[in-house]
Amino acid sequence: MRRLLLVRHAATAATRAAAFPADEPLDERGRTAAVQLAAALPSRRQALSSPALRCRQTAAAAGIEAPALEPDLVECDFGAWAGRPFAEVHAAEPEAAAAWMTDPDARPHGGESLTTFSQRVGSWLDAQAAHDGCAVAITHGGVVKAALVRALGAPLAAFWRIDVAPLAVTELHAHDGRWTITRVNWLPSAAGSSR
Repeated sequence: MRRLLLVRHAATAATRAAAFPADEPLDERGRTAAVQLAAALPSRRQALSSPALRCRQTAAAAGIEAPALEPDLVECDFGAWAGRPFAEVHAAEPEAAAAWMTDPDARPHGGESLTTFSQRVGSWLDAQAAHDGCAVAITHGGVVKAALVRALGAPLAAFWRIDVAPLAVTELHAHDGRWTITRVNWLPSAAGSSR
């Protein structure tokens, strides 16, 4: 059986400003909250992380040493929108923003479409189902949402109906190559103050 804990990185300036993320560091409150995550994670585990700075810093603050960096755990590539607040993009490019939210193949920002991004995450998740043991993956909200959609076999439109808080833990178990969901968006009590 594979036990997989997907953990969204701690808060950054972009998280707090409701902006499309760039490769930014954790903010001070996020770094402090990530330290508290250590007590909520199993001690016997394989450690994985997105290569993004905010994920590596979350792992380090939580006492996860030398996680394996997994390129498929990177957040969606938001292209020209990276670093810009959602509200600014919606005000400046309302048709492009609407297309991105309603057409999973749209990529008005020049980055990845939701379809391409979800396929990348889904392929990674499918490969994880073949492993045994426990793994903790420090990743991004979009990756967790895409993994849940894949695990449920839900339509891609369900992606927009899932919320993942900073430092939230989502736990999946794989049995015979199929995923079951054990808990979603669980916040360890100390980490919950990072929002």
